[in-house]
Amino acid sequence: MAPRDTFFRSSDMSLTQLYIANEIGREVVSALGELGSVQFRDLNPDTNAFQRTFTKEIRRLDNVERQLRYFHAQMDKAAIPMRSSAEFSDTLAAPLASEIDELAERSESLEQRISSLNDSYETLKKREVELTEWRWVLRETGGFFDRAHSHTEEIRQSFDNDEAPLLRDVEQQPSRGAANGDAQGQQSFLEMNIGFVAGVIPRDRIGAFERILWRTLRGNLYMNQSEIPEPIVDPTNNEETHKNCFVIFAHGKNIIAKIRKISESLGASLYSVDENSELRRDQVHEVNTRLGDVGNVLRNTKNTLDAELSQIARSLAAWMIIVRKEKAVYDTLNRFSYDQARKTLIAEAWCPTSSLPLIKSTLQDVNDRAGLSVPTIVNQIRTNKTPPTYVRTNKFTEAFQTIVNAYGIPKYTEANPGLYTVVTFPFMFAVMFGDFGHGTLMTLCASAMIFWERKLLKAKLDELTYMAFYGRYIMLMMGLFSMYTGIIYNDIFSKAFTIFSSQWQWPDNIEKGHSYEATLKDDYRFPIGLDWNWHEAENSLLFTNSMKMKMSIILGWAHMTYALCLQYNNARHFKSKVDVIGNFIPSMLFFQSIFGYLVLTIVYKWFVDWGARGQSPPGLLNMLIFMFLSPGSVEEELYPHQATVQVILLLIALIQVPIMLFFKPFYLRWEHNKARGLGYRGLGEPSRVSALDDGEADGHASGARDSMASDGEGVAMIAQDLGEEEHEEFDFSEIMIHQVIHTIEFCLNCISHTASYLRLWALSLAHQQLSIVLWNMTLGGAFEQESNGMRVIMIVITFYMWFTLTIAILCVMEGTSAMLHSLRLHWVEAMSKHFMGDGIPFAPFSFQTLLEEDPVD
Repeated sequence: MAPRDTFFRSSDMSLTQLYIANEIGREVVSALGELGSVQFRDLNPDTNAFQRTFTKEIRRLDNVERQLRYFHAQMDKAAIPMRSSAEFSDTLAAPLASEIDELAERSESLEQRISSLNDSYETLKKREVELTEWRWVLRETGGFFDRAHSHTEEIRQSFDNDEAPLLRDVEQQPSRGAANGDAQGQQSFLEMNIGFVAGVIPRDRIGAFERILWRTLRGNLYMNQSEIPEPIVDPTNNEETHKNCFVIFAHGKNIIAKIRKISESLGASLYSVDENSELRRDQVHEVNTRLGDVGNVLRNTKNTLDAELSQIARSLAAWMIIVRKEKAVYDTLNRFSYDQARKTLIAEAWCPTSSLPLIKSTLQDVNDRAGLSVPTIVNQIRTNKTPPTYVRTNKFTEAFQTIVNAYGIPKYTEANPGLYTVVTFPFMFAVMFGDFGHGTLMTLCASAMIFWERKLLKAKLDELTYMAFYGRYIMLMMGLFSMYTGIIYNDIFSKAFTIFSSQWQWPDNIEKGHSYEATLKDDYRFPIGLDWNWHEAENSLLFTNSMKMKMSIILGWAHMTYALCLQYNNARHFKSKVDVIGNFIPSMLFFQSIFGYLVLTIVYKWFVDWGARGQSPPGLLNMLIFMFLSPGSVEEELYPHQATVQVILLLIALIQVPIMLFFKPFYLRWEHNKARGLGYRGLGEPSRVSALDDGEADGHASGARDSMASDGEGVAMIAQDLGEEEHEEFDFSEIMIHQVIHTIEFCLNCISHTASYLRLWALSLAHQQLSIVLWNMTLGGAFEQESNGMRVIMIVITFYMWFTLTIAILCVMEGTSAMLHSLRLHWVEAMSKHFMGDGIPFAPFSFQTLLEEDPVD
C-alpha cells in the first residue's frame, strides 16, 4: 500500500510510463487534465515546436482562440456582459472531435459576420461624424459670410495696412453689385478674386495652425474660427475630441492649395461651403437629410451587431474554456513519443503514489467509453531520479505552504517547515502585535472573509484585496494569537483589563503630585498575564522592557532549537549517519552550550528572590560577554561554581568547531575510497528497460494486456527498473569548501540569529507606545473635557479619527511590519537550521490550475 500523505513530508511520488492507444490519446490526456495529478515529462526535448506531431491542430486552435478573443473585445467595446464560466457544468468527458470542428466552423462564420457588421458600423459612424462636422462648418461659416457681405467696408478698413494687403485690390475695384442684379450692391468673393478654405481642426492644434499659416503666407490671409460646443467622438478609438471650425481667405489658387496642404497635415478635415446663402441653405438641408438616413442605418446596424454579440455572450465563456483545454491537451500530446510499429503513444509522468489507483480507474473509464479492447498500460518505473516535491494542502494550510515555497521548495520528502509555520508564524506575529482590541478587529475581518468565502471566490478582487483574501486563514490565526498575547500583556487598545483585582496595594493616604511605592499582597497573585497596575506605574517601561527582552531570547532559543531538531529528523529519514554525527550533534552542543545556558540563567534569575538575599541581580549580558573574554572569572556570581561550569561549556562549544569542519568531508572521502577499492560500478551504467522492448519484457507486457483484457479490466500495472539514475562524481575539495562555509555560517549565525529575536521585544514596545500616543491624542483628550456638551462633541469627532487611524496605522501598517518581521524569523533564523530548499516543484497537468492562472471571465 502507498504511504499516507501528510503535511510533514511531501507525498511519495512514482515515475510511470503510459502506453496509450493512438485513437484515445486525446481523451486520456483530457481525463488526466481534469484529475490534475500527473506531471508529464517531455520525451522530445530536441524537437522544436514546428516539428512536433500535433502542430497543425494547435495552430488551428490558436486561430479559433484569436476569433474568440476578437468576440470578447467587441463585447467589451459594446458593454455587453459575458455569461460567467461558473454557470457552466464542468464534466470529465472531453468534447468530441466533431464538436471541436463544428466550433471552429461556427467561429469562422461568426467572425466574418461580426467583422462585416463592425466594419459597416465604423464606416457609418465615420460618415456620421463627417456629416456632423460639415453641418457645424456650414452653420458657423454661414454666419460669417452673412456678416462679411453686410460689413465689407469694416473688413476693408480693418486690413488697411502694409502687413495685410489681402483686400487692397478690392478697394480699387468698382462695385458691380447693382449691375449684376444684386439688390444690396455687394461684391462676391469670387468677383474679388479671393478664395477660401473651410473645415474643422482639433482645438489643441489651433495655435500651431495659426502660427504656421501666418509665417508661411506672411500674413496674406484672413482667418476666422469658432469653437464647436459639443465634443466630437472619434469612431476609431471612441475618444471625445474638442474641435474648432475655421474659414481662411486668401488670394490665388497656389496659396489656397498651400493652405489645404497645411490644414490636412495638421489633421484638419476640409469641407465645401457655398458663399451664396440660398445654396448654403440647400447644403444644410441636404446634410440634415443625410444625417437622418445615416442615423437610422447606424441604429439598425448597432442593434443587429448587439444582438449577435449578445447571442455569442451566452456561450463564449464555455467556448473559451473548451478551446483552452483542447490546446493544453495537444501541447501535452506533443510531449509524448510515438511508436510507429504499434500505433501507440508513450508517455512518462510523475504522479503521487497514493493517486495511482484513482489514475488507473480514470483510465479504465476512458477505455470503457471508447470501447477499445487494448487497455492503457501504466508501467511504474523504479528510478533514482529526484522526484518533484508535492505537498498536499487544503484551503487552510495552502497559504502557510506558500510562505515556505516563496523561500524555497522543500527537497523531496524532507521535513516541511510549513507544519510548524502554521503555529509559530502567527504566534511570533502576535508577540510583536499583541493587543486584544487590534487582534479582535483582525479576527473579525478574517472571519468575515471566511464566512463569505464562496462569494468572494467568484468576485473580481483587486490585487491587495486578493492578497488579504488568499491569506484569510493566516489572518485569522494572527488575530486569535494576538488576542491571546493581548491578554498576557493586559493590553486592549492601549488600556488595561481590570476584571481581576490587582496584586499590588497602594498606601492609604495618597496625595496628588507625589510618588508612592506599591507593595505586593501577601496571599494573592494576579491570575493571568501582566498586572494592570503596571500600566500606570512610573517604572512600567523598565519592567516590561526587561521582561519582553528576556522573553524574546527564550522564544528565539525555543524556535531555533526546534528547527535544529528537524535537522536530525532529516538525517535519520535520509539514513545519513554522517550528518547526525558531523552536523547535528556538534551543532546542538555548540548552540546549547552558549545560548541554552543563557536561557537557563534567565529562568534561574527569575526564580531567585534577590531582595530576600539582599543582593542585586547580576547582569546576564555582561556574564555572557566575559564568558568568552575572560573564561574562569566571574565578577557577580549568579550561582555557586559558576566559573567552572562556564569554562566547561566553553570548551564543549570550541571542540564542536573542528568536528563540524572535518568529520563529514573526511568520512565521505574514506567511504568513497573504500567503495572504489571494492570495485563497485557506477550508478549510471545500467541500460534502460522498457515494457515494450523485444524479448522477455515484451512478453510480460503482452501477457499482461491479454490477461487484463480477458478479466475485463482496462489497465495493466507493470513494475520495471529504469537505469537512468542521477549520479555526481565525488569531489573532496568541493565538499570541504561547502562544509567550511556551513561551519562558519552556523557559528556566527548563532549569535546574530539569537540577537535577531530581540525584534519581538522592539516591535511589541513600538506597537504599545504608538497605541498609547494615538489614544492620548484623540479619545483620551476628549474624555478630559470639563464641559459635558463639549465632551460629547469631542468624543464623537475624535472617535472617528481614532478608529480610522487605528485601522490604517496600527492594524494595517503595524500589522504588515510585524508580519514581515515574523516572516524573516522563519526564513532566516529558523529554516536555515534544517531546510535544504532545493526541491523541484510538482507542476501537474491540471485544467483547474490552467483556468485559475488565466481566468476566462
